[in-house]
Amino acid sequence: MQLQPLPEIKIVRHVRARRLRLRVEPHQVRLTVPLFCTKKQIQQFLDQSQDWLMQTWQKQTQQQLANSNFQHIRFFNQELPYQIISRKQHKNYMIDSEQACIFIREDKGAVVLKDVVYEYAKQYLPLYLGEISQQIELSFSDCSIKRPKTRWGSCSAQHNIMLHAGLVLMQPEIVRYVCVHELAHTRYFNHSAQFWAEVEKFDPDYLIHRKQLKSYQLPAWWY
Repeated sequence: MQLQPLPEIKIVRHVRARRLRLRVEPHQVRLTVPLFCTKKQIQQFLDQSQDWLMQTWQKQTQQQLANSNFQHIRFFNQELPYQIISRKQHKNYMIDSEQACIFIREDKGAVVLKDVVYEYAKQYLPLYLGEISQQIELSFSDCSIKRPKTRWGSCSAQHNIMLHAGLVLMQPEIVRYVCVHELAHTRYFNHSAQFWAEVEKFDPDYLIHRKQLKSYQLPAWWY
């Protein structure tokens, strides 16, 4: 059984710690170490704990999926949610658009959902951006789909637009706002009053959508 790569390990030195202690948390692995520990000792401890860490992280990720009763994914451009079905199969996942189902290999669980979203986003977000581009008559050069940590979208001076894959999990009006925002940068490569006026021209409720975007959090399994 293949295991999900570990998240970043946060190392915390504590004055009261007498031994190295690992703790697997929902979104990170925390290692508490005594003040006198050297980097070599820490690395040796982590190497010895690698198997336990991988198995524990995998088990916790699958448990999070079960506890959340996460049985479907709703995409921005679909009226009905896609049902998630775990079964025995060779591929890690399969997306069946006709049946609105996502089949996941039973020993993978939530660890492949991020890849599912990424594949779906690569297929549909560039097409959607193209539709909005034609509607508001602001053209772009190219569209790439990525998974950055801090941005939902960006536009380069060459009018190349990047969109975050996680956008496909949001409400359609928020996705449209992000597209309008980035397309407006092809005319105003800044955040001036003229830029925001351009955004408002095509999204009168952009302030509401901007606020919703800032408060949005991706599902726990994304991390």
